[in-house]
Amino acid sequence: MELPKTMKALVAYGKGDYRLETEFPVPECGDDDIIIKTEACGICAGDLKCMHGAERFWGNEKDPSWVQPPFIPGHEFLGYIVKLGKNVKGYQIGERITADQIVPCGECKFCKSGRYWMCEPHATFGFQKNNNGGMAEYVKYSKTAVLHRVPEDMPVIDALLIEPYSCSKHCIDRAQIHNDDVVVISGAGTLGLGMITYAKMQNPEKLIVLDMQDGRLKKAKEFGADMIFNPGKCDVVKEIKNITEGYGCDIYVEATGHPSSVKQGLDMIRKLGRFVEFSVFGSETTVDWSVIGDGKELDLLGSHLSPYCFPFVIEHIYKGDLKTDGVVSSIYGLDEWKEAFEKATGMDGDLKVAFKF
Repeated sequence: MELPKTMKALVAYGKGDYRLETEFPVPECGDDDIIIKTEACGICAGDLKCMHGAERFWGNEKDPSWVQPPFIPGHEFLGYIVKLGKNVKGYQIGERITADQIVPCGECKFCKSGRYWMCEPHATFGFQKNNNGGMAEYVKYSKTAVLHRVPEDMPVIDALLIEPYSCSKHCIDRAQIHNDDVVVISGAGTLGLGMITYAKMQNPEKLIVLDMQDGRLKKAKEFGADMIFNPGKCDVVKEIKNITEGYGCDIYVEATGHPSSVKQGLDMIRKLGRFVEFSVFGSETTVDWSVIGDGKELDLLGSHLSPYCFPFVIEHIYKGDLKTDGVVSSIYGLDEWKEAFEKATGMDGDLKVAFKF
């Protein structure tokens, strides 16, 4: 199949310098590559933070820039195969596929030991010019991309949640929930909701969700939360202590990206508890680390990306075991990218905002 030479794409040239291009070159298909026609692409909170210049992406005096402009944003995308390199086996034109955000090198110590999501070069879709993302009409999957088939009859508003829900699953797997645990998830955005519906499958003693937006708390209740609290309307540390005979929660999952949520979690978690940090922060967060060590002897865990999670998530979204209703709340064309990015801030109560091609 002969592809067009140019395409429509949103291109990031620098902090806050994002431009809609109408004649951006369509990616070339090498012998080991796959080209997809993009069906849809979600907007992640990370995309917003990157556009607004967060140091985590663009670096500072100490750390170099992680992003490599000019690049096409977007890592929550899927599409249909339109071209295959001559060495590609096992895939056919027309198949509907998606991929992990990470594009592992296959050669570093992490890749060779099966821990590909921590690949040392750490190429990812949507932040580097050699791994352009899904906010474009066509995307290239290179040889080492971790690909997954998407059921043809899965609604696109469900398929858009495969990547974020896979990140949610990995986070909850890190939490190691048992059925006698009191679990607190702080943050009920798209990723928090993915955590809630999956955590409910682990059957904890109590699943408690915190968020500053009552609309999101209502959705959290629909998705499986046993109890919900708004930290802006009550003393949530006191509430959790009251529920747990003064001890505190067993597990705290931080999914807001706000520094106050970190301190809040350290205050409400019990001694010997497990704290899982998921979020990407806009700037450094400061806490009293003595609480982690001498104060409570906590297990402090991080969560990054979505290793080995896509197959489970695809299967259970498809079956309806993982709830998705109402999470994708607004769909835009790429021409409307400025409005879409504004909407994705949650200013109108939206959860997941996406582009459809």
